[in-house]
Amino acid sequence: MTVSADDVAAAARTIAGQVVATPLVPSAALSEIAGTQLLLKLENLQHTGSFKARGALNKLSSLNPEVTHGIVACSAGNHAQGVAFFAARQGFAATIVMPRGTPFTKVERTEAHGATVVLEGDTLAEAETFTHALAQREGLVFVHPYDDPLIVAGQGTVGIEMLDAAPDLDAIVVPIGGGGLIAGIATAVKARRPEIRVVGVEAALYPSMSEALGGRPATSGGTTLAEGIAVKNPGRLTQPITEALVDEIVVLDEPAIESAVELLAEAAHLVVEGAGATALGAVLARPELFAGRRTGLVISGGNIDMRLLATVLLRGMVRGGQMIRLRVQIADAPGSLARVGRVIGDAGGNVVDIVHQRMFYNVPVKQADLDVVIETRNAAHGLAIRQALDAAGLPTRVLDDSDA
Repeated sequence: MTVSADDVAAAARTIAGQVVATPLVPSAALSEIAGTQLLLKLENLQHTGSFKARGALNKLSSLNPEVTHGIVACSAGNHAQGVAFFAARQGFAATIVMPRGTPFTKVERTEAHGATVVLEGDTLAEAETFTHALAQREGLVFVHPYDDPLIVAGQGTVGIEMLDAAPDLDAIVVPIGGGGLIAGIATAVKARRPEIRVVGVEAALYPSMSEALGGRPATSGGTTLAEGIAVKNPGRLTQPITEALVDEIVVLDEPAIESAVELLAEAAHLVVEGAGATALGAVLARPELFAGRRTGLVISGGNIDMRLLATVLLRGMVRGGQMIRLRVQIADAPGSLARVGRVIGDAGGNVVDIVHQRMFYNVPVKQADLDVVIETRNAAHGLAIRQALDAAGLPTRVLDDSDA
């Protein structure tokens, strides 16, 4: 069993007008940073915020509601929402099994699309085992997130749209989890343009496809920002397609993924989840693969928890020197705190947080330490604020994560 370019073309006809033909947009800012021309395929603008809607619709369109008791899927995120969204529109009763630890927001979004959510298992693997048993017991059709020809063909329509919009692309970068997206895209684009380079990207904690293709033992596990591609076992269908058609796989560590999410927000003004940002991360990590090439990046989804995004952005400000934490030594006397504030304000800094340390630090009894978090324009501005404090007779040092 495999998937052909004709299958992807048929899927495109099936889902036409029912999914968003998402734009492929150039990004001058990101292109300048990367040193090569980048175009972004914005699947974060898709129904339910992810490419998963495509495969879900193509699969469900092949089923007959009159002879089907219902459908069931197992997912902690984008696949769940894609299946639930189109199940309601196709007239199917949908049950989505999620691990018990799934964030409340994902459960609520899935239920909002009309699906019944069952929380079962401490891990996705345990939830999937329960799902198969439930499907067999109640006669439900199981909708696999990636290891299904109709799912793969549906996801491949992303590639058709990319080449329709930019026929002269030299390379396409695609996130890899179970492999459904990259297998479908590679099938579609290589049939039309065999010379185009298709590059996959995995999270370093879940390098399941590259390990499988290399015959290495599986090591996947851990907590990753790119949970959308945190798959321990690639598909049996998608693995040989990836091996035959994908030119290279880049593996990204967590700091690189986090930086890509932050950069997409700051430079391209896009809200993108960890998995969706990995295509940009791959270009920044391996620029030699893309130098001089017109490269399309598949921004596969935008479903990131807002609190997590806020943390990523703040950490990005720290990395860029736009947020600094200083420890300032002052006299434990009236007016000392106000004096520190005046020096920082006169230097153009904005005090975000301040903690007055007296009791638990190794300082003289008539002195105190102030831990001050300051927003700055950039790293040079932060240095100028430190110098101003020192010049005012307020000894200052930068705190890092090792400081208590």
